[in-house]
Amino acid sequence: MKKLTTLVFALAVLVIAGLTVGPAFAQTAVAPYQLTVFAKAPTGLSAPDSVAILGDHVFVGYGDGHLPDGSDGLSSQVVEFKMDGTPIYTYTFVGHNDGLKVDPITHKLWALQNEDANPNLVIIDTETHFTRLYTFGPTPHGGGYDDIVFRGCKVYLSASNPANNPNTGPGIVSAHLEGNLVAVEPVLAGEASAIDIPTDTTITLNLQDPDSMTLDPQGNIVLDSQADQELIIVSNPDTAKQRVLRLPLSYLTSSGPMSVETDDTAFITSTEGFILFADKGLNTVYKLSRNAFSPGTAFTAADGGPFVGTLDFTTGVVTPIVTGLSGPGGMMFVDTSKHDRDDRRDEDRDNCHDRDRDRDWDFH
Repeated sequence: MKKLTTLVFALAVLVIAGLTVGPAFAQTAVAPYQLTVFAKAPTGLSAPDSVAILGDHVFVGYGDGHLPDGSDGLSSQVVEFKMDGTPIYTYTFVGHNDGLKVDPITHKLWALQNEDANPNLVIIDTETHFTRLYTFGPTPHGGGYDDIVFRGCKVYLSASNPANNPNTGPGIVSAHLEGNLVAVEPVLAGEASAIDIPTDTTITLNLQDPDSMTLDPQGNIVLDSQADQELIIVSNPDTAKQRVLRLPLSYLTSSGPMSVETDDTAFITSTEGFILFADKGLNTVYKLSRNAFSPGTAFTAADGGPFVGTLDFTTGVVTPIVTGLSGPGGMMFVDTSKHDRDDRRDEDRDNCHDRDRDRDWDFH
């Protein structure tokens, strides 16, 4: 999420009013989608990026234009919003915030800082507002860590800004807590073999920009190697059956397909809900709605467009849905259907308690 698109002044002028949810006029969504402003950046904050959802609250990380290695010593903010876009609490951490994810078992918020070097992790209890800082040892790839995925009882981080080309370090690591330290182990090598989806041939990766991560509906890790303009899909991670696929990304122009850089990808999990996405250049979080979504559809923030669109996982083609953007990045689908997930959460917590005691169960 570190690459910023240049801010266009004419667009910025159109989005400088207030924090109230309302229609987005300069930005356009194709029918039948409706686009509204969820929240403008609070006074003094800028460059909204990561978006996380916990219950009926939304958390947005603001990079504020600070250095992505934290060397300026400045702090970033994570703002907690109600679902109507009203800000209600602000967390401040030293460093440049990038990754922001909710642990689905403990319901605590994990915030990663400094994606280029000198990374740190802050875990937040959003009920008490208590925060705890964790540090990393020397990174095995020479950079920082960008994003987080929780899969079962394990935690995975994208190993961003590798020091070497070719990347001889890991592109994904697993992580566990040891006191106030985060210990990591390599999961996906930067030079791993992969199957290229469009050509069905085996290729060798050279991951130069591991960035955003998520899980697809099948539970596979989906890693965005941003500047490489590709997604990496990892099934059965960290096992003998681990398998890696590569999906080059493009969009169609009048002169043919053109490669495109993307940031976050979000999968639709219900017919009912909406998408929230942040635009760093426009200092705005937008809400994308329609009467019914198609479960399983993938949306992606193509910051190289710049636009938000749907992604075909067979061809890698991104079809624009929202245009007139500046720097789309963080993205989440908010499922508004009525499902009781508490029993499943308790079952997952019990299953993981004996197998993975490093997830800070008694955090307080």
